[in-house]
Amino acid sequence: MRKRLFTRTAARTQLGVAHIGGLYCFSQTDYLNEGAAAAHAIGARCIKVSLSLDTDNPSPKLYPFHSQWPTVVTLDALAGTPYYRALFARDFDTFILTAFRPGRAAGYWRESFSPDDEQAEEACFASLARHLLHNYAKTSKTFILQNWEGDWALRGSFDPTTKPTPTATAAMVRWLAARQRGVARARAEFGTGGARVFHACEVNLVRQAQVQGAPSVTTDVLPHVPVDLASYSAWDTKDSPTNFAEALAFLAKHKRPTKPFGAHGVYVGEFGMPEAECTPQQAFERTTALLAEAQRFGCPYAVYWQLYCNEPTKTPPKVNADYKGFWLVRPDGTRSLICKLFQKATEG
Repeated sequence: MRKRLFTRTAARTQLGVAHIGGLYCFSQTDYLNEGAAAAHAIGARCIKVSLSLDTDNPSPKLYPFHSQWPTVVTLDALAGTPYYRALFARDFDTFILTAFRPGRAAGYWRESFSPDDEQAEEACFASLARHLLHNYAKTSKTFILQNWEGDWALRGSFDPTTKPTPTATAAMVRWLAARQRGVARARAEFGTGGARVFHACEVNLVRQAQVQGAPSVTTDVLPHVPVDLASYSAWDTKDSPTNFAEALAFLAKHKRPTKPFGAHGVYVGEFGMPEAECTPQQAFERTTALLAEAQRFGCPYAVYWQLYCNEPTKTPPKVNADYKGFWLVRPDGTRSLICKLFQKATEG
């Protein structure tokens, strides 16, 4: 059996990497699978990608290089395209997929969420989960379907001081519950064994809720929805391993325990340290410290952001210095020191 990580105290934590919307490439391979091959070569056995047809950032927009995306209108049809079939055939244990209902903005529910929308969300995620459970029934792969940074979606703004409306909060509860019901319905049809599909809610403003008592997905939404998992996009505590550990505990306190994860139903959906803010050695040391806290807490997954940087500091970016430095592989092809963590994970 493959060992997950390099300390005994954290055997349940699997180290992963995100490959979403990077700005450069190195081969003629379709971009989704170029990144997947690079992540696997580094040592990742958990990968986070987008699988979405929303109007904001659909998959064809996020994986454009050397790709001719066919026209599809459902998430299960998108998962059945050659690009995703090739991805899911790769030797990863877990695929974390940011997924949104086709043809709608990711946060459309904030303004209006009708009973018809509710039924459509449930049907959409039941169909996608059914597709994954059927097509990968003879594997032991795990698929996690999640949103992205729910506190921004709840506010409709990237300003953390914006207060969510009661209408938006109530709609988010219903939206997440519909997605969860769809996944649970598909699971019930297939029983146990083979592939596994779970649903997660991602949050990102945990520290603010913990310290200031500010409204949040953690405190105002999660207690009302029995999601399988909660994902923490951990940028509000990246500078303090102590605050990071406290945020994990705060999040776990508000998430309703659900099977099969129980008390370990919180994972780190994004974490890291951009090299534009520190030296490569400092980025490695801080990431190592945060990973150790995730391990100590018993998170099932911790996903490093990310494989190829998606944030430029100059337009158009041309050299390493023109990016913020969210990467395992830099634009010049050199690797970050963070890659050592993946090597240790696979070596045991």
